[in-house]
Amino acid sequence: MNARAILALGAALLLAGCGSSSGPKPAELPELGNAREVRLLWSASVGSSGHYVFMPAVAQDAVFAASREGSVARFDAASGKEQWRVAAASALSAGVGAGARTIAVATEDGEVVALDAADGKVRWRARVSSEVLAPPAVAPGVVIVRSVDSRVFAFAEDSGERRWVYQRAPASLMVRSPAGITIDGDTAYAGFSGGKLAAIALSNGGVRWEATVSLPQGATELERVTDVVGAPAIQGREVCVAAYQGRIACYEAASGRQLWAREMSSFNGVSLDARYAYVSDVRGALHAFDRTSGRSVWKQDKLFLRQVSMPVPVGDVVAVGDFEGYVHFLARDSGAFLARFPAGGDAIKAPPLAAGKGVLVQTEGGGLYALSL
Repeated sequence: MNARAILALGAALLLAGCGSSSGPKPAELPELGNAREVRLLWSASVGSSGHYVFMPAVAQDAVFAASREGSVARFDAASGKEQWRVAAASALSAGVGAGARTIAVATEDGEVVALDAADGKVRWRARVSSEVLAPPAVAPGVVIVRSVDSRVFAFAEDSGERRWVYQRAPASLMVRSPAGITIDGDTAYAGFSGGKLAAIALSNGGVRWEATVSLPQGATELERVTDVVGAPAIQGREVCVAAYQGRIACYEAASGRQLWAREMSSFNGVSLDARYAYVSDVRGALHAFDRTSGRSVWKQDKLFLRQVSMPVPVGDVVAVGDFEGYVHFLARDSGAFLARFPAGGDAIKAPPLAAGKGVLVQTEGGGLYALSL
């Protein structure tokens, strides 16, 4: 077992221990008075995620989703009607990256598969250096893939020709989580082990700037693990990230100048809207910070140890999933619970996805739900 797997196993055992008879237990769900109605717009089955984190993607008027078993499907975003389903690979390890013409998935063996968004036909296959845990990022003309060994690969969207590779030295221990890529304009933003955030030029893979989100601290190697988790979040001229055993921090997207930072440990990353930054910490508390100053706006701690996903803003609410398959809706400005939806009982590891006026949720068991308040 390699060091990366040991750290992932240790985290899993820690969470399991928290729910044991001798340790703290996950919080019981509070009763909701005057709960708002959650409407199920449609649902579908896409196949199990296994122990991986699979999240859907939206492009044009379609929803794309994939499963651990290798299938990829397209659904009409309004009705949920399945439009096609194909077997892309034998064992996928991440969700779908989607663009207007191309969608892309990847495997634990480092194979990248690009499909035509219209009909699901394979456009090309390519290789990266190791397992892929986060969805590829698709932009006009390019597909960007981050492998777990801290390399970022760029492929031509139409041909799959490799254009460039960006590489960092991986740490000996890393958090096993889907640390993804976010593309904005001509720049790709990616977080890495050791608490680093990089802005990479799409044209040639050159570094525009690099920032240190958090520094390793502690006496043991495990205590010194600090990795940027999730995909960098961009809103306006700012890019924000969160790190395990580190901080949540926001930077000027153009220059990398730090705007603010708060001590925080997260497994999931950060999301943004016009006013706030949202993050779930490792113990299940949800936080909202003022996006411009980093001032704490609210904290919701009644989902203690429920292994919540990253919270995601959807209009005037914030949606978050938990290990029992519940989707919780909270007030954006106060963190108060507004509604709850039971999505089949399987864990929701992937962050909910804002889609129009509603939200899409993919469960570990393969359920895909389109919900609206």
